[in-house]
Amino acid sequence: METQSRGHLRGGGSVPSERSASCLLLTLIAGVLCVNALEMNTGKIPFLEAVNGSTVLLPCTYASCIGITNLYFKWEFNDNGTMQKMADSVIPTDHMEPNKVKIYHERVEYVGTSKGNNISILLWNITFEDAGVYTCFGKNPKEKGRNHSAFFTLYVVEELRKVDNTLTIIIASCVGGFIAFLMAFMLIKNFTLFVLAKIEEKNKECLVTSSGIDNTENGLSGSKSTPKKA
Repeated sequence: METQSRGHLRGGGSVPSERSASCLLLTLIAGVLCVNALEMNTGKIPFLEAVNGSTVLLPCTYASCIGITNLYFKWEFNDNGTMQKMADSVIPTDHMEPNKVKIYHERVEYVGTSKGNNISILLWNITFEDAGVYTCFGKNPKEKGRNHSAFFTLYVVEELRKVDNTLTIIIASCVGGFIAFLMAFMLIKNFTLFVLAKIEEKNKECLVTSSGIDNTENGLSGSKSTPKKA
């Protein structure tokens, strides 16, 4: 009895340990998933080739799985190793516009919006000196000092390169011609099969009619009656 009681107590005492382990595991998983809770993103194609004198959009959005509180963000330009600040501000919380955005460059305009967590800027009348790497930086106090950055590269050219589409046109023409040929072949094939079927059906009708006439002439149909003897 004493042994059973001790075994029962040991079994009962393992439940809190299992629950504690489960809670710890969930906490660790949540910590791993949110270790980089804030994410800065400059788009799927983080570079642009633009003509000298044009106006370009430097895109950037942010996302956080734990929300934000006084998110600090800024744009910087790497000028031969010297980081030049372009603009910065603080966003109080989710779905709110930033506080007054400070602009540090005369040709920069802030065009971001709280809708879509957009913190993009415009760069007006670009010059060849504007070519280089731009950094979209973010820091969320909820993450206890973690910094996050995304990069966008701007190339400035005299004129956009003309793309030779000759090969593309040739390939498209060949593919289109092959598809058209295949469709025409299928139409001709189906029409031919239809005509052959009709001819075969006509021949069968002729054979049946001819067979009926032959049977009638040979007295097999019973249409000609033999007179009965009196």
